Amino acid sequence: MDHRFRDFERPGRSEALGADGMVATSHPAATLAGLDVLRAGGNAVDAAVCAAAMQAVVEPTQTGIGGDCFVLLMRAGDAAPVGLNGSGSAPAGATRDSLLAKGLREIPVESPHAVTIPGAIGAWERLVREHGRFDLARLLAPAIAVAEAGCPVPERLARDWGRQVAKLRRNPAAAAIFLVDGAPPRPGTIHRQPLLAATLRAIARDGAEAFYRGPVAAALVRTLRALGGVHTADDFAGYAPEPVTPISVRYRGYDVWECPPNGQGVVPLMMLNVLDGFDLARFDPVSTARYHLLAEIGRQAYAERDAIVGDPRSGAVPVARLLSEAHAATLRARVSPTGRIVDPLPPVGPVHRDTVFIAAVDRDRNAVALINSIYEDFGSGIVCPETGVVLHNRACGFVLEEGHPNALAPGKRPLHTIIPAMLSKDGEAVMPFGVTGAQFQPFGQVQVLSNILDHGLPVQQAIDLPRMFARGDTFEIESTVPEHVAEALRALGHTVTRPENPLGTAQAIWIDRAAGVLRGGADPRRDGLALGY
Repeated sequence: MDHRFRDFERPGRSEALGADGMVATSHPAATLAGLDVLRAGGNAVDAAVCAAAMQAVVEPTQTGIGGDCFVLLMRAGDAAPVGLNGSGSAPAGATRDSLLAKGLREIPVESPHAVTIPGAIGAWERLVREHGRFDLARLLAPAIAVAEAGCPVPERLARDWGRQVAKLRRNPAAAAIFLVDGAPPRPGTIHRQPLLAATLRAIARDGAEAFYRGPVAAALVRTLRALGGVHTADDFAGYAPEPVTPISVRYRGYDVWECPPNGQGVVPLMMLNVLDGFDLARFDPVSTARYHLLAEIGRQAYAERDAIVGDPRSGAVPVARLLSEAHAATLRARVSPTGRIVDPLPPVGPVHRDTVFIAAVDRDRNAVALINSIYEDFGSGIVCPETGVVLHNRACGFVLEEGHPNALAPGKRPLHTIIPAMLSKDGEAVMPFGVTGAQFQPFGQVQVLSNILDHGLPVQQAIDLPRMFARGDTFEIESTVPEHVAEALRALGHTVTRPENPLGTAQAIWIDRAAGVLRGGADPRRDGLALGY
């Protein structure tokens, strides 16, 4: 098969092409908003933040200003990216003992205890202030306009929205904003959020100060405390995003960059470090041999993550050891082509799959990978009736096990699943990329990247290819994976199932410097779009 071209007789999508700039997101309105910013003279940072704000309005199941944000930025002329950790901490009054005293053994996903201080707005403001060309008010304007006028609900979003009716009905403010006569919107329904528009206007006028120290913060605290939360005005006022130094490994001659813990970016890097010792090009990309190899490597990496990765501000995380060649060799040696490893540590924590990822590249070849999330569909399901803000449930990433590196503690950040990624070579950005899907994200990133570097697929085909996900004793394959592959995996000892939702959503932009062209892809598993000019 000539991988330069897709099969034009089958459903699919060609790569997006552009020379001066490109944006790739999971919603057309967000892609268009970001592209408008580039065409108006903004840079990739401006485009990414504008797109993220738009998605906070038009993809409320996935993201919002009541969530968190991580960013990798590789500026033209820099040999390595810079990172920003926009995740928030548990309130000062949140303790493991207080939840155990309530008879809890894990943090309920629809409770105020699941809400850490949202970091997205703080991250957007700092990113724009330090690296953008436009001010935050200009970048929020398109989202404000759409929140007021409304936007048609696309098909995949309507489907996911409809699955959360029970959650929305349990919160009066959520039901009032996101249900129509008690029912979810149908595809094509115009959905408006005037309360959120007013909140975004306050942020556009007063900056992040409005969210963390002004009337918005006061309203969020009232909402949470009325439900039994321990959040205070001081918890919000004390928030600030953290600049971080990205971590990396070499894979097939390229540098792959991720944000360090408290995120799980160390997991795909561990997987790639091990995979670099195997010749994946000899396997069919959708095959028993390749899927088994990925599973055995990934299951070990996830087990280590669940056992030892947490907030480095609360305890050291041995990143250097995890990414060492000696450690990779140890994990590599455990992989057998004839059967599965039976004893990786059991996974800790629930599986959630709701996030948005944005890739943006401008004419100067500044490259941004930005990911924003409220964790589960509609997050905690708690909506502030005064501001229209949907609050995430990121504290569900904590455990209540005494002595665990990821145990809940006051002011601590949970293990985070959202991970932007950046590929570079010889000190130049090559591809900002990411795959949504919470726990799935490391597997998704590794598969998309391997599809490109090991199997020579163009970006869009690499995104379109069927996917798998193995963690602990679970092994999921999408419906597009042939049944004979499933049966062969079962013969190797894997418990193979078909997930009810597609595995993740990917966006990526490849910078072809020799041709002077940008090549982008957006995942058909959602309603997204990559556009260049």
